[in-house]
Amino acid sequence: MTPPAVEARSLSRSFGARAALSDVTFSVARGEIFALLGPNGGGKTTLFRILATLLPPGAGSFSIDGLDPAAAGRDVRRRLGVVFQAPSLDKKLTVTENLVLQGALYSLSGPSFSVRIRELLATFGLDDRAGDLVETLSGGLARRVEIVKALLHAPPVLLLDEPSTGLDPGARRDLVGLFGSLARAGTAVLLTTHLFEEAEAAHRVGILDRGRLLALDTPAALKATLGGDVVAVEAKDETGAPALAAAIGSRFGAEAGRITVVGPTVRVERPAAHTFVPRLVEAFPGAFKSVTLGAPSLEDVFIARTGRRFREADAAESGIGAS
Repeated sequence: MTPPAVEARSLSRSFGARAALSDVTFSVARGEIFALLGPNGGGKTTLFRILATLLPPGAGSFSIDGLDPAAAGRDVRRRLGVVFQAPSLDKKLTVTENLVLQGALYSLSGPSFSVRIRELLATFGLDDRAGDLVETLSGGLARRVEIVKALLHAPPVLLLDEPSTGLDPGARRDLVGLFGSLARAGTAVLLTTHLFEEAEAAHRVGILDRGRLLALDTPAALKATLGGDVVAVEAKDETGAPALAAAIGSRFGAEAGRITVVGPTVRVERPAAHTFVPRLVEAFPGAFKSVTLGAPSLEDVFIARTGRRFREADAAESGIGAS
């Protein structure tokens, strides 16, 4: 059988007394887009650095294209294309000069390498910018050059750490489209992200928080675990959400579905929630500051698993160095 492009087995890593990763296990197939979704400080970058062979795991193991980095580190690195969150291009060089410099690290040169550069630039819509200085490119175009640079040696696995950081929505959509093209060509694309829309475009999503993999499945399957639509009720009294949740549960019983409290908001998950909202408002006139209804999202999945919003998790972890 063909081994997974990436396979992590019970990966763990601590920094002092803090566990950055705890028993993380997953695999990524060839031609799959796999998103690790989580807040800052959740463990994404630590896991990324381990998979990129920049940081040894504290426990557990992983393989790239069936190879153990502990025994075949050089071969593993040749199978990886890595795009870091921080820009790595020389702004004072042209696009082509950056690519030639990168190719030299892999002993790539000559006519065939020149053809490879032209083909990748054309694929990523950069053929007309080959001679431009990187400092003249937009953020989205510079990000494309970063990806081309990572693909010069034709790796079967592409790792990207927060690839959409700093990009406008249009550039993000373009980038997601490029990931799809790479996956269709057989490349395994593994990315870390804190953007729900970016994770939605992946074939599978792993939700990582406080170093633990809380959920792993397709976006649709993860959202289906909520069992219905989500009604978010914000209490007029910001401290009154627990009492309001108890009152809703008492008034409607099992019919209310799953009720959770997140800050000042009471969340009700149930099928056909649009029929429930009018009755809810009628039962508690004047008790709500706002009522919203929506299909479940990946953020709703995160809330269901952790009991807090994504931005609250970001704020809670903002003082932690390694993420």
